[in-house]
Amino acid sequence: MNNLGNLLKQAQKIQSQVSEIQTELGKRRIEASSGGGMVVAVVNGRQELISIAIEPSAVDRDDVEMLEDLIVAAVNEATRRASEMASEEMKKLTGGLPLPGLLE
Repeated sequence: MNNLGNLLKQAQKIQSQVSEIQTELGKRRIEASSGGGMVVAVVNGRQELISIAIEPSAVDRDDVEMLEDLIVAAVNEATRRASEMASEEMKKLTGGLPLPGLLE
């Protein structure tokens, strides 16, 4: 029974640390650009899109598809970087042991 109690305490401690990491990740900002800086996407560490900045020169009525591609590329890169950062933070907590679902 004592082992179960220790296990529950450890689980509670980990859950508390995960909550702290989630809060911290929500405060961090990751920026990525595409088109040589024509489009800049900013996401937080929880992979939530915070902002998009578009250079006026990127707006061409005759080539909306290019602008759409630049936006998608910038957002995808920022999100990928945020995901990597979150994974690194979780590795610190778990000692590299994969524990699926902790940041979901």
